[in-house]
Amino acid sequence: MVIWITGISDSGKTTLCQVMWDILKPGLNELVLLDGDAVRAAFGQDLGHREEDRVVQIKRLQNIAKLLSDQGLVVIVAALYANPELLSWNRENIAEYFEVYLDVSLDTVRERDSKGLYAKADSGQMKDVVGIDIPWQAPASPDLVIFGNQPESPEGLAWRVIAAVPRLSQAVTGAVN
Repeated sequence: MVIWITGISDSGKTTLCQVMWDILKPGLNELVLLDGDAVRAAFGQDLGHREEDRVVQIKRLQNIAKLLSDQGLVVIVAALYANPELLSWNRENIAEYFEVYLDVSLDTVRERDSKGLYAKADSGQMKDVVGIDIPWQAPASPDLVIFGNQPESPEGLAWRVIAAVPRLSQAVTGAVN
């Protein structure tokens, strides 16, 4: 199974995935977390951030996630770029696929700006920022949409995703019993 979590930078993907991993791992040994930034680093930072590079990055995440899922692992993916064709590929090629869209406004993520991406983009110091130079394409038919403009704890968000995916909620229930 693959749980694919997407949203623009600073929407909370990495934090949500990490909290889900922390909650689920004790009862779900076969759980794996693939974070886009970590996978990029694992490949030696060989890609830039142009749209073409982002497509290559997502294809890497897709192929790794599918490979692991095909081996019976449960994979949580945090991925920024949400090209419609790439997301369609996920649905067509990954047997158990669940897509979560963190719908957070550009104003909200600009306020967070934990990596300074938006400030650098606004000042002209950085290009190829999704939502600024590269259009953000929201997923057309996610399985779950979480509106993130209002403050909610990462734990609360994680439990919302877990509750929406029977296999995950069963893993937590099984760990508690």
